[in-house]
Order: sequence, then structure tokens, then C-alpha cells
Amino acid sequence: MRVDAVRGHLDGLLLAVLEHGPLHGYAIITEVQQRSGGALELRTGTIYPALNRLERLGLLRSSWESIGERRRRCYRLTDAGRGNLTKARKAWDEFTATIGAVLNPSRGTA
Repeated sequence: MRVDAVRGHLDGLLLAVLEHGPLHGYAIITEVQQRSGGALELRTGTIYPALNRLERLGLLRSSWESIGERRRRCYRLTDAGRGNLTKARKAWDEFTATIGAVLNPSRGTA
């Protein structure tokens, strides 16, 4: 799947992956890939700037943690991030219903 397809939805994807607990960057990339059945392969050059931006916005908090022999920066949702995720899900549902109504008019409106 093209990276352009994710544009505009990356924040929601990252927030959703972090909903159940903190993860480091590579684990986030792996989780997105697994949840998408391998269709979404995010690159580090895409993910880390987005994580930093979400942290600056107060939607994530990060801390250094030791994982095995390595220290990695782990990211977790803030309360504001949880609220933003709820809004992102609602916007996604509205978006897909609207586009679906145009592409598949025989299925009716949502």
C-alpha cells in the first residue's frame, strides 16, 4: 500500500497502537504492520517525526526504558491523546461512510 494512503491518518494509527500500553518506535512499526496484515509498512523516517510531533502536542509522553540490554524511548498516550483518538475514530467512521456511499451507492447510506 502506498504511503500516500496513510497520509492524514498517521496520527490516528499511532495513537490506536499505543492505546493499550507503551511501546518503543520499532514495536509501533511492527504493530501497525501486523494489524494491517502487512499492508502498512511505516518507515522510521515517517514514524519518529510523527511521534515527536504528537509528543510536542501533548498527545504522547515518552521516557527512556531498558528493554533487555538496550535503552529505548517508549511512548504512551496521555489523557489528551486518548481524547484525540476518540475524535480520530469518529472522523474515520464518518469519512468511510461518506466515501462508501459514493463508491457503493447500492449499499445505501450509513
